Amino acid sequence: MVFAMSKILSYRGRTVTQADIDFLKDLIAAHPDDSRRALSRRVCRAWDWTQLNGQLKDMVCRGLLLRLEREGHIVQPPPKCIIGRYRRKRPEPVNIDTVPINVPLKKIRSQLRFKQVRRTAHEKLFNSLIEQYHYLAYAQPVGEHLKYIVFREQRPVACLAFSSAAFALNVRDNFIGWSREQRDNNRHLLAYNTRFLILPWIQVKFLASHLLSRCARRISSDWEAVYNHPIYWLETFVDTERFAGTCYKAANWRYLGQTKGRGKYNKSHKQLTSIKDIYGLPLDSGFRDKLCL
Repeated sequence: MVFAMSKILSYRGRTVTQADIDFLKDLIAAHPDDSRRALSRRVCRAWDWTQLNGQLKDMVCRGLLLRLEREGHIVQPPPKCIIGRYRRKRPEPVNIDTVPINVPLKKIRSQLRFKQVRRTAHEKLFNSLIEQYHYLAYAQPVGEHLKYIVFREQRPVACLAFSSAAFALNVRDNFIGWSREQRDNNRHLLAYNTRFLILPWIQVKFLASHLLSRCARRISSDWEAVYNHPIYWLETFVDTERFAGTCYKAANWRYLGQTKGRGKYNKSHKQLTSIKDIYGLPLDSGFRDKLCL
């Protein structure tokens, strides 16, 4: 009962207590010249709040501190920069070969090369292609994520991006069959396909499902190489007003259900966004056993 009384909120799997609030107030008072970024890094180190690859959960911590400030629990140092002046720049357009490719898949299958471009020289190219040619444009991911460009020789053909999965998704959680505690402990073993783009001048039948299948065979080992853990499940949302999800079905992704169209933070019962079909793909035959540990 004492613990329940001291709990302030839960944020991204971490419970914040009154003792945490007192610690944060003392830390802010002890380092009045810190920037908000420096403060969040101090908090991460003090709380041992890290990803599995050892990197600090800096962005997550900043989100927590901002929420605590908005709710009146703490007062952070003032921002070091003027809002708007240092906003992240949109990726700049790139000039690439746009000569159409319209051939059977079997003619180019062996020529297609996947390149994981996260933290490489090709990452800017990925960002620019998504910004220019994907209907959702580019958004900087937060947390664990990978980015792929598929090349035919030196020409980019497609882009795929994967990020940390949603915290709670009823149809997915029911399909996996895990408890809330298991989900909180093992959600990092899931990934969400945030972007899938085949460049508009690439007209190759069955290419989309082929790329999804090839990516599914390698993504777990790629994830482990970057973040020191595998993944056992992929999921995505398909906008029903734009797409039928045919390529996901052809690549053996499982239809799980639909969203309500209320958006991520909407607390009302009104539909504010388009309805999305939800698809999932187990990457391991024993995925339930591994996710329900």
